[in-house]
This record gives sequence, structure tokens and C-alpha cells, in this order.
Amino acid sequence: MDVVAVTRSTHEVRKLVEELNSELGALYAPEQRHGLALDAIFEPHIRFFVARTGGRAVGCGGVAIFPDYAEVKRMYVRPEARGQGVADAIMTRLIAETGAAGLCVLRLETGTESLAAIHFYRKCGFRDCLAFEPYASLPPHRIAASVFLQRPVP
Repeated sequence: MDVVAVTRSTHEVRKLVEELNSELGALYAPEQRHGLALDAIFEPHIRFFVARTGGRAVGCGGVAIFPDYAEVKRMYVRPEARGQGVADAIMTRLIAETGAAGLCVLRLETGTESLAAIHFYRKCGFRDCLAFEPYASLPPHRIAASVFLQRPVP
């Protein structure tokens, strides 16, 4: 499996993000979905990756670099590739990117109904934390279905 950096929107990236949006759309109201728009994934402070197995894109994920922490963005693994180490490989890369940026905290926001994701993140060492910006400034109903997690980065 390869986890490679991508710097622009491609057909495979668009497809992965569409699949993620569809999955989240079945679980959460629009105002409770906080994923970046496709174009925003490629802003300078975000590093975005695609995982490929046998040349086929099977997952993606990014990390947004901020002054005091990094945040996991748009992490997704196709259903048929789950349980095969794809998420682990992506997360390993995101943690490495966070450390390489000189940051020692990696955070994320996910949804209360995304139980498999929450389980995975906890397995990776993430623990509950308070809502952080920009989420902390949102009206309470916008983050009512959110879980905020963070982990130290050595």
C-alpha cells in the first residue's frame, strides 16, 4: 500500500470525497457536517494524501497545519478496504506530518454516529477534548452531533 501526497483535485480525490459526503449525509444534517469543500483541501496549510492498493485509490485523509496544533481533515476509507490497515497507514502519515511541522497536538472533529471512526481514533490514542476553533465559536446546535478528540504527537 502506498500513501501519497496529492496537491490538486483529481478524479480519484473527487470520487473519494463524494463517497465520504454521501456517507456523512446519511447520518448528519447539513448544518452538522463540517468537512472541507473539495477546493479547500488544497489550500497551502493542508497536506492531503491518497492511499492506494494495487494502484487503486482506497482511502484519503489530510492534516491542516495551524500555529498551535494540526487537525485531521476528510479522512475516509472505502468500505471494501476497511479492516485492511488503510486507515492505520493514513493516520501514520498524518501523525508524521504533524510532527514534521513541529507540532505536538493532533486534533479532530467527528460525529457521534460515526462509531467505527470514533473507535479507530481512540485506538490511535485520541482522547476527548473540548471543542476547539473554529467549532467552539459555532452555535451549540451546529456541534450537537460532534465529538472532539486530540492526541499528543511525539
